[in-house]
Parts: sequence; C-alpha cells; structure tokens
Amino acid sequence: MIFKLSKLALISTLTLSAMSAQAHFKLESPASWIEEDERGDPQKMAPCGGTLADGGTRTGAITDVTGGSMLRVAIEETIYHPGHYRISLARRINWLPADTEEVMKETERGPRSDYFPVAENPSAPVLVDGLWANQVRRTGPQETEIQIPNIDCEGCFLQVVQFMEEHPGFREGGFTYHHCAILNITADASKPMDEGW
Repeated sequence: MIFKLSKLALISTLTLSAMSAQAHFKLESPASWIEEDERGDPQKMAPCGGTLADGGTRTGAITDVTGGSMLRVAIEETIYHPGHYRISLARRINWLPADTEEVMKETERGPRSDYFPVAENPSAPVLVDGLWANQVRRTGPQETEIQIPNIDCEGCFLQVVQFMEEHPGFREGGFTYHHCAILNITADASKPMDEGW
C-alpha cells in the first residue's frame, strides 16, 4: 500500500510538472478565428495558432467593431505559466508583429526563458504589451478593454499572444502561444482617423 501511494504521488508530481511546462489559454472574446478545445489548442504556431500537424479549423467568426471604440478582450488561462500577454492589430496576417525575442538563462534543468522585454509605449501594430503579467500560480478568466484605432478595416487580424517565462521552449512556437480574431472595423466619422494602421 505504501508503494502504491508513493507511486501515485510520483505520477501526480510528474503530471503537474508536465502541465506547468506548457501554459495554455483560450480566447473567449472576441470570437476566435479557429476552433479551440477546452485548453485552447491548437495555439502554438505564430502568428495565429495551429500546429504543424493541425492548422486549425476556421470558425468563420467575424466581430464588427466601430473604430475609436473600446473592445472587450477576454481570455481564460487554462494552464498556468509565468509571463505576460500582448495584443496587436494588423490589416493582414503577415503584418502582425514577430514574437518578442526572449532573454535566456541557465538553470539546473537546462536553458530556460528568463523574461521578454515589454514595450512600455507600444506603437502600431501593437496595441498593448505587458498585459496580465503573471508571476503567481493563477488560472482562470482575465479581461480588459482596449481602444480600437479609428480606421476602416475589413478582415483585420486581432492577435493575442502569451509569452512564457521559465520555459524550455518547443519546436512549434518557441516560448509563445497565439490566438487571433477577425474584426470588421468601421471608422467613426465623427472622430479623426488614426494614422499608421
């Protein structure tokens, strides 16, 4: 019986270690452009999720937004990992920014990501950086409102990425998870147009 309990404890420890090595999140709002499972997969590949084996099934979801207005962005962090999030907006998928380059450190378990530089004053295409910084064990819902530029943009890509610290990296996506939503933005004629988008 003691052996069985020890074996069970070891299995539980290994399971928790494996889970903590892979953070996950689901994009709840606006609606994701691909179908996500209960953990938010597939989400490894830049710029908008999927994996080499599974590019993701398109949902066809499009969110209509008025330029210059606030947009609710909500996620659910399904598996914890320290790090932060960034939100970007681009007219084309290949105009979304590259993942921020990680700063590495050596640990007793080998090289791990130490931190990711945060843009204190982000500019297009980044809307906000350093969001939902997470250095304590936390999962669950997170949400914020972001101001959408006052532009006309049919089929714009809103990208939400999670940068993971204390992570060994993986072949698909490095240290980052990715989700996107498709927005149809109609400028508010009563407000000045935003340049640079």
